[in-house]
Amino acid sequence: MKRNILSIVSPVALCVALMAGIGKPAAAATLCVNPGGTLGCYATIGTAVLNAAPYDTINVAPGTYNEDVVIGIPLALIGANSWGTIINATGLNNGIYIDGLDYPGLGSVVVKGFTVENANFEGILVTNATGVTITDNKVTSNDKGLVVSTNISCPNLPAFETAEGDDCGEGIHLIGVDHSIVANNTSENNSGGILLTDETGSTHDNLLTGNSVRNNPYDCGITLASHPPYSRTTLGMVHNTISNNESTHNGYLVPGAGAGVGMFGFIPGATVSGNVVINNRLTRNGLPGVAMHGHYPGGEVLNDNIIAGNEISGNGADTEDAATPGTTGINIYGYSPITGIVISQNQIKDEADDIVVNTAAQVDAHLNSFSGRGVGIDNLGSGTVDATENWWGCFAGPGATGCASVVGSGVTSTPWLAWPF
Repeated sequence: MKRNILSIVSPVALCVALMAGIGKPAAAATLCVNPGGTLGCYATIGTAVLNAAPYDTINVAPGTYNEDVVIGIPLALIGANSWGTIINATGLNNGIYIDGLDYPGLGSVVVKGFTVENANFEGILVTNATGVTITDNKVTSNDKGLVVSTNISCPNLPAFETAEGDDCGEGIHLIGVDHSIVANNTSENNSGGILLTDETGSTHDNLLTGNSVRNNPYDCGITLASHPPYSRTTLGMVHNTISNNESTHNGYLVPGAGAGVGMFGFIPGATVSGNVVINNRLTRNGLPGVAMHGHYPGGEVLNDNIIAGNEISGNGADTEDAATPGTTGINIYGYSPITGIVISQNQIKDEADDIVVNTAAQVDAHLNSFSGRGVGIDNLGSGTVDATENWWGCFAGPGATGCASVVGSGVTSTPWLAWPF
């Protein structure tokens, strides 16, 4: 009996559920903030944070707060609502910075219910922390430090952000973060949407779910990227789950700028492995719906990633060394062999090429539904593609009239499905 990938419970979801059950100490207090600092409340969020003890809750009333809020202790920062509780970081680095670099061992931080806007760099930045929850926020119009000219750059970005000069870190950014949740946020009109990187430590076992990531013009909607290290030697983007998000119309202003979900490595030792991209809606992005790139010969690990159950349509072609022949749903490109890739149960339509593969290893692609109006599988590499048991758009199978076709050698497409999975 076949096992349905969509029935697998993510270990990340189980872990964060257990962490959510850990209670805060009984002595924790509740502080309040309002714009006038009246009724015993603080006038600024930063002052409340400085006066908070570990595991306190800070409730923030509606209003506009012109701040860069730095959090270095476990606490809950709760806005009244995401449309009326606004952190306007004009002229400042970030709107909210959960800073585990300067406060080692930081964890158990909750940020909920804010609009975060107009920061020079990220709206919300998290470094070297565990058990963080970022939920129900609107992160918009950040990355104001981005200089858009012949070469896009971001002057004065902190030194520990080693490969983000062309995006200023994007709307929400996790670096060296583990066992954390980014859920039900809107990230729009930044340079890019949500970014996970590993310059200062491995980023692993995180869950991104229910987010709406849209209209970020210069980069991907959601990115998992292994970057050059900052004062260390270990890299790693592993066991993260990207589930039930919408990523639409990102990376549309610069050719080759942004996928719906991107997984990238480009240096020796780069690792983006064991991640799951599942049940997302990925549409109208400048690069493919899912783009996986390994650009360095012999030094990267992009193995064992799963791409399953996504709705993918209307995205762009890939570019440069990872170029695809036309608009593309999923592109797997590896200068070195990428092993253990599973592509299953995706619905792909309105693309010239539904799945493009260019690596020297085998890729498994099963139970996907192709629209039948283009190329279902295009193998550009020296490896093989096990493409059995897919729906090719009609019951007659690949290459028949009204069915998607196969391009390239090394593709096994028989048997096929006689109806969609």
